[in-house]
Amino acid sequence: MARKSDREKSELKKHGIETDSERIRIAFFSASMKPGQDGVTRVLYKITDKLLNRNVEFIFFSAIVPAAKDQPVPMYKVPSMVVPFYRDYRLSVAADIQVNTVLRKFKPDILCVNSPCSLGWAAYYYARHMKLPIVAHYHTHFVSYAGYYKVTLLRDLGWHYMKMFYNNMQRTFVPSQPIVDELSTHGVRNLCLLPHGVDCEMFSRRFHSTAWKQSIGVEGKTVLLYVGRLVWEKDLATLAAAYTLIERQRDDVALVLAGDGPIRKDLQHLLPNAIFLGHKSGGDLAECYASADVFVFPSTTETFGMVTLEAMASGIVPVCANAGGAAGILIHGETGFLAQPRDAEDFARLCLELVINTEKRRRMANAAYQYAQLQSWDTIVDRMLGEYKHVIGDYDRRRAEKRLRKPRREKKKEKVQTGL
Repeated sequence: MARKSDREKSELKKHGIETDSERIRIAFFSASMKPGQDGVTRVLYKITDKLLNRNVEFIFFSAIVPAAKDQPVPMYKVPSMVVPFYRDYRLSVAADIQVNTVLRKFKPDILCVNSPCSLGWAAYYYARHMKLPIVAHYHTHFVSYAGYYKVTLLRDLGWHYMKMFYNNMQRTFVPSQPIVDELSTHGVRNLCLLPHGVDCEMFSRRFHSTAWKQSIGVEGKTVLLYVGRLVWEKDLATLAAAYTLIERQRDDVALVLAGDGPIRKDLQHLLPNAIFLGHKSGGDLAECYASADVFVFPSTTETFGMVTLEAMASGIVPVCANAGGAAGILIHGETGFLAQPRDAEDFARLCLELVINTEKRRRMANAAYQYAQLQSWDTIVDRMLGEYKHVIGDYDRRRAEKRLRKPRREKKKEKVQTGL
């Protein structure tokens, strides 16, 4: 991106040339780019789709990338090792050499980090050395995971690390206001609210199928749907306990889980009557959303909760924990229900209210659907690019001001030394 002074921009505008249309180069860094692996990769691929239609040139660095033929843009696989206890993810090691070599040829205008991992540090050190702006997107609330893996003593250390990492960024984009507030409380600076969007063409109530319930053996029942990874940090113990309470009161309610993960066998033991569909994506996932009746998502660790917005776009009512991202999306009693975090009885009560009161469920589902229609990815990506350009301009301006101040300081020092 050619850097222009305010005077140059003013002159260009006089001739009808808008400098905002300049092509910019972005280098993205992400822990994984395996399609559909988790909510983060789904967000990044959606952003990728939208950037392809804009005046942007960009590349990705990641420890996990798809085959070259399946890459919509150049993706560079960095050296990595398996993450202990979680073999689906990898941690980059000694990525600096490859990152530096590629970036010197690519010449980015801005670097964007999507995970506070070792690859993120490689990006930061390159940006600092080359005097380039660097921003981050806060996707995953890692600190909140500590309690689920019985390492709560590391929580304070985790916050210290997050503060140290993100305060090196010119801007950190956060998808929901509750998470912005929490990060700010813990001393993270330069935060900017930037919610995610939803693809209302991909997720829509028009994909409702009357045959879907029959195909999975729950015909005639009200279906509670969970979509996401099967991991304890999604508070699935709360979901299991809530459904157990519901089963004691009614036999016409089914729980369906679309997703996979390391605790699937444990959950199947806790929920012998639940339906486990495994990982779903594309049209199959859209059909699950649109054909279910209530979306249940007890996670308290979400920075946003893409699945909640997808459920709303599909025309079903969400019941989510009143914590994290969902609290910034739903209006309790209007577009969904917000249950007390980790309170199985409250989740069961609110789900049963929607099971019993079909008219209320219909009204809330319609309100949720209308809200989702306003959350366009095009709007979100345009806002993101606008923020990136602002960061680039601000960074250049600060560097220019610093260069102007430097001779004055040197001149003053010289006067002192000569006694003038």
